[in-house]
Amino acid sequence: MTDTPPCPQCKSAFAYPTGQSMMCPECGHEWNPDEIDAENAPTVVKDANGNVLHDGDDVVMVKDLAVKGAPKALKAGTKVRNIKLVDGDHNIDCRIEGFGAMALKSEFVKKA
Repeated sequence: MTDTPPCPQCKSAFAYPTGQSMMCPECGHEWNPDEIDAENAPTVVKDANGNVLHDGDDVVMVKDLAVKGAPKALKAGTKVRNIKLVDGDHNIDCRIEGFGAMALKSEFVKKA
């Protein structure tokens, strides 16, 4: 049994190599498997110190952050428990005790 990846367009299992790329005989799609692997690679989220963050980690705020519509700012040193990593500009979803649900940027926190 061969170890060729299926076609990303039609999911055909009959793809074959053509030098540096792969070709699908069913739909005619040609692709570079290295580019497909790079697109599907998980994103790495790092904190202010360069440590890799994971779902469920606890983090600490490193800077006071003013929040629109809130009467007070989030203070540096505030501990945030059980974060969830998401795609986008604000790549951390969390719940801050006494404040509520919040989306944060990873550059303003450090791993606890």
